[in-house]
Amino acid sequence: MPKKDLVNLTFLHSNDLHGDFLPKTVGGKETGGLSRLSGYVEKVRREDPNVIYAVAGDMFRGSVIDSEYQGLSTINLMNNLRPDVATIGNHEVDYGFAHLLFLEKCAKFPIINANLFITMNNSRVFTPFLNVEVGGLRVLFIGILTEEVLASTRSEKIIGTFIDLESAAKEVGVICDNYRTVNTDVTVLLTHIGIDNDIKLAEKLDPDWGVDLIIGGHSHTFIEEPVWVNGVPIVQAGTGTGVIGRADLTYDRASGKIEKIDWRCEKINEDTAPEDPVMKELIDSYRVKTDSKYKRVICRWARKLTHPSREQETEMGDLYADVMADDASFDVMLFGSGSIRKKELGPLIEYQDLIENTPFDGPIYMVEVTGEQLRRIAYHLMRDDAWVGETEFYQFSSALRLTYRKSTHTIESLTFRGEPVTDDMKIKLGIQDYHFNNFDKFFGVPLKDVKKNMKPRIVATSQNNIIEEYFSTNPTLDSHVDGRITVLD
Repeated sequence: MPKKDLVNLTFLHSNDLHGDFLPKTVGGKETGGLSRLSGYVEKVRREDPNVIYAVAGDMFRGSVIDSEYQGLSTINLMNNLRPDVATIGNHEVDYGFAHLLFLEKCAKFPIINANLFITMNNSRVFTPFLNVEVGGLRVLFIGILTEEVLASTRSEKIIGTFIDLESAAKEVGVICDNYRTVNTDVTVLLTHIGIDNDIKLAEKLDPDWGVDLIIGGHSHTFIEEPVWVNGVPIVQAGTGTGVIGRADLTYDRASGKIEKIDWRCEKINEDTAPEDPVMKELIDSYRVKTDSKYKRVICRWARKLTHPSREQETEMGDLYADVMADDASFDVMLFGSGSIRKKELGPLIEYQDLIENTPFDGPIYMVEVTGEQLRRIAYHLMRDDAWVGETEFYQFSSALRLTYRKSTHTIESLTFRGEPVTDDMKIKLGIQDYHFNNFDKFFGVPLKDVKKNMKPRIVATSQNNIIEEYFSTNPTLDSHVDGRITVLD
């Protein structure tokens, strides 16, 4: 085979950066940070002639640098990182959909999505695909985000017709049939739907559409090798700036196929990645401004507390739920497990830590449910999807306790203030606004039925106001997992 027919192509990819701009020290080494991530990307671009860098969504949230400037700082930093293509994730809409459209205009890199539509005229919100030409090859990228991961836009009236997984696959077919031409060499889906949905999506792809690779995000999945489904490799690079995905492909022009693909997740640290001085200077300029506002001590906990997984009772989960329920007008707080963003925190708590750990500030709603409705909610929360990141999970305040057996899908015990929950009980729940706006989907009970018990109302305008006040007035806080959520088998 003539050597000239073979072309080497390198895909670098990140996902779920979540404002992870600053480096950390791990094992005595400086790890991650946007300046080293940028340094790695630039190093590979210098060393290899045919490089494409893609970002699979969720650039925003997680840092006070991001929240202080409502994403504008992140777009500026990403402009300096210079991805060749990016797709949107669910957290790209956290500051409102109209604001996202403004941020897109500020971006100096292309942002694609194939399946978000304007309600009034059914037109796509973003450019659905992008052709990138490198090394004489044309690579077609298609951006995909499904309804399942876009719950925060429920209140956006202008956005509609979110596409489910089945329809998303059809949309890929539409784009491939119309825009994948004889000049297209490689086709890549850039998704933000989670690896389990990536697998389901790959199963639905027609081989004739010619999809060669799925680069995903959303589920924060660290993998050691590609997941092959229906002849398509699926890859994802965990979360943050401490790693980057790298796929080295060999493409054969003669056969029009990828002959070889080597993929790995590369660690970003002082051994593998030089610092980008321009990026570091830009980050430091933002950091100086935010430090003056956010680097103040709120309190000191008795010890470091952890939140290792969203799908279980945790030390921080118990603490936050109990803080919200303390001296409240409701009986039980159901605190969204995913709204606690750090896996560990403390013992010294600065204002920056508080904001970064619970960045999704908003009002607290009170609703009243019957015991029968609460039991249905509990079954919904414990369904099989809960254990694979396909649904919301909640941390309970201490008044509510649940024992659930996974093997038989049964609730073995559900108590409120030490007494078994009976159907005729009336229990007031506190929930965050995001969860109230998605009540039917997240809790499995129609909100219209719950409203018959009592008209829901806002009982606090800011969850973080409550958290900050409680932390600052209650020194040496501690929390231990006490069995309020027990999952058997």
